Amino acid sequence: MARRARALSVALISGALVLTSLGVGAVAAVSADTDAVAAAAPAAHTGHVMAASTKASGDDADGDGYIPANPPVTGVQPSDKEPPHAYFHEFQAHCTVTHTKPDDPIVYPGQPGKSHDHTFMGNTTTDANSTTASLDSGSTSCLAPGDKSGYWMPTMLNGDKPVLPVGEQTIYYKAGVTDYTSVRPFPKGLRFVVGSPMQTAQEFRNHPGFVEGWECGNSYFNVDFPKECPTTPDTQVNIRFQAPSCWDGKYLDTPDHKSHMSYPVVKPGTNNNVCPADHPVALPMIEFKMAFPVNGDLSQLRLASGPSYSFHYDFFNAWDDRTLKAMVDHCVVGGLQCDPRGYDQSHPEKGAVLDTHYQLP
Repeated sequence: MARRARALSVALISGALVLTSLGVGAVAAVSADTDAVAAAAPAAHTGHVMAASTKASGDDADGDGYIPANPPVTGVQPSDKEPPHAYFHEFQAHCTVTHTKPDDPIVYPGQPGKSHDHTFMGNTTTDANSTTASLDSGSTSCLAPGDKSGYWMPTMLNGDKPVLPVGEQTIYYKAGVTDYTSVRPFPKGLRFVVGSPMQTAQEFRNHPGFVEGWECGNSYFNVDFPKECPTTPDTQVNIRFQAPSCWDGKYLDTPDHKSHMSYPVVKPGTNNNVCPADHPVALPMIEFKMAFPVNGDLSQLRLASGPSYSFHYDFFNAWDDRTLKAMVDHCVVGGLQCDPRGYDQSHPEKGAVLDTHYQLP
């Protein structure tokens, strides 16, 4: 029964992706049962087409879209404890851009060229055929050699010219829940998509991961790209966007690449953030902080996925388990504000997690 339910879920999700891809006008030949769904679906953004995936990831043994955690995390209740106040509970990963490709190993595994163009950071080998094992054996552009994770987002274009972030980009690993002491490391192979290339401007603004929108100069909280920006040398277009941080403990991926994750919720009667009961496992909250080297006239700025509000990103965890656990335990659970070595300048007595080569001693 469970397998049939999961198979039905995959079929429904695939069908929805097809309808969204084709748009209302192109589904007239589809059966009458789907017409109402198509009519309710938002039209695709100009210049962006999403078709349903026709292949399963190399990590998905039975091809049903679910990748079970091995072992699963069971018996966990969302923590509503209030530990001693700590203003910070985070560390940073610094990674540079490695390459661009029209690939997405999460949404379109094994299908090179099927996606819109993405800008990849972290693992240097990430492509349509990436699996946990292939990332694990790859190399990385992150300062910490133990972070072989894949990070990617739609490529920014100024007209037809790619605008690629230059130098180290900051990816925060934070506590998304009030009880920062309950946060545990990502399981190897966990992957998810944050946001959607098909979201509307209002959905982008109201997204729980929305932090400050698109920024440039003194212009903040923008859904659309500002039309122009100061032409000073250090002025860039920036965005910060947070990922869900509560996990169901069961799956490393699900057919929609989102359902196994959830954002924290506010506990009724308090201001405390807790994980929901169906996603009780608190993991680090990733936050992309990206800087794009473009200013002046921004009227031709767009994303490979469509307009500014189609911004989204993907994460595929391939950290060395021991390194990630040491960073999470010291910096997040320890209530510190750490750099990529796991060092908090405000608390030098706490020491660093990694040595000068960003590796465990």
